[in-house]
Amino acid sequence: MPQHPATWRIILPLGIGTALSLMGDASMYAVLPTHTAVAGVSLVSVGILLSANRWVRLAANNVVGWLSDRQSKRQIFVAALFLGALSTAVYAFTSGFWPLFAGRLLWGIAWAGIWVAGNGIILTTAPLAVRGRWVGYYQISFFLGVAAGAFLGGLLTDWLGYHQAMMVAAALSLLGAAQAWLFVPKEIGDRRLEICRERLPISNPQSPVSPPIRWPELTSATAVLGINRLVIAGIFVSTLGLYLAGLWGESVVVYGRTIGVATLTGLALGANTLLSMIFTPLIGSLSDRASNRWQVVGGGLVPGIVGFGLLALSLPFSLLLGLPLTSITSSSNQGLSTALMGDLSGGKRHGRSLGALYTVGDLGSAIGPMLAFAVLPIWGISALYGLNALLFTGLLVMALYWVRVAKQ
Repeated sequence: MPQHPATWRIILPLGIGTALSLMGDASMYAVLPTHTAVAGVSLVSVGILLSANRWVRLAANNVVGWLSDRQSKRQIFVAALFLGALSTAVYAFTSGFWPLFAGRLLWGIAWAGIWVAGNGIILTTAPLAVRGRWVGYYQISFFLGVAAGAFLGGLLTDWLGYHQAMMVAAALSLLGAAQAWLFVPKEIGDRRLEICRERLPISNPQSPVSPPIRWPELTSATAVLGINRLVIAGIFVSTLGLYLAGLWGESVVVYGRTIGVATLTGLALGANTLLSMIFTPLIGSLSDRASNRWQVVGGGLVPGIVGFGLLALSLPFSLLLGLPLTSITSSSNQGLSTALMGDLSGGKRHGRSLGALYTVGDLGSAIGPMLAFAVLPIWGISALYGLNALLFTGLLVMALYWVRVAKQ
C-alpha cells in the first residue's frame, strides 16, 4: 500500500470521488440498451447517446488540461464531480433523446475535468520515486467505479426501476463530490523533489523539477494509451459478445443451468476489470524500481500479444488463457502511459500533456467500435484479434527502441 504518511489524504478522497462519479455512466451502458421504452428513446439512438460523451471529450480534455495548468486542480476536480452528479440527475428525472443527449454531453465535460485534473493532482503531488505506484492506485478507482456502477445499475434497475436506479446513482455521485470537497487537501504542494534517496526512475533522467520536453518520446507515450484504448475499449469490448457467441452460441449449459451469452460477456468483462485492478498498482510499483520505465512498458505488452494471438485461434481454451493475458497489458498500458507523461513533461505542463494524452485515448475508444464492425464482415473476428496482437507488437518495438536510446 502507499507508504508516505500524506498519501491516503490525497489518493483516498480522489479515488472515492472518481469511483462514485462513474455510477451513472456505467449504469447507462449496462441498462439503457434494454430499457429504451422507459427512457423514451429508440434503440437506434442508443449508440449515439452512449458515445456522445466520448466525442465531446475530444475538445474538453485539452481545455481542461490548459485550465489545470493555470488554475487550482482541486477546484476543477471538485467542480467536475458536482457537474457529473448533475448529469446523472438528468438521466433520473428526464426522458427522451434530447434531454439524455444533453446529459451525456454534460457527463463528457465532467469526466474530462475529473480524469485530467485528478491525474494532474497525482502527478504533481507524488514523489518521483513512487509516481508509478501512486498512478496505479488512482487507476483502481476507475476500474472499481466502472465495475461497481455496471453491477449496481443493473441490480437496482431490476429491483427499483430505471429512473429510481438513476436517482440512487445521482445520490452516490453527489456524495462522492461532497466528500471530495470536504477532504481533498486545499493546499496541494508540489512534492516531486521528494525522491526518498532512490534513483530517479524517469525514462531519461534529467532535472526532477523541469526536464526538457522530449517530443518524440512524449508522442510515443501518447501512442501507448491511444492504441491501448483502440484495441481494448474500442475493438475488444465491443466484439467480445460476438466472439463468445461464435464459440458457444447464444447460451451455454453449466452444471445443468443455461447461461446466456450476455451474462457470459458481463462475467468476462468483470473478470478483466478485476485483474486490471490488481495489476495496475503492481506494474506501477515495478516501473518505479526499474532504471527505465520503457522496460516495464515493453514487458507489459508481451502478455497482450500472446493473449490476442491465442484469442485469434477461436478455440474455447484460448479464452481462459487469452483474457487474463490481455487484461495485464491493458492495465499496464493505461497506468504507465500516465506515469510516462508525468516523467517527460515539466510540472507546469502536466495539465496540457494529460489533456492531449486522454484526447488521443478517447479518440481510440470512439473509433474502435466503428473500425471493428466495418471490417468484421470482410475479415472475421479472428483476423481482427490478430490485428490487435500486431498493434501491440508495434508498441513493443517502439518501447524497445526507447530502452536502447536510454542506454546510449
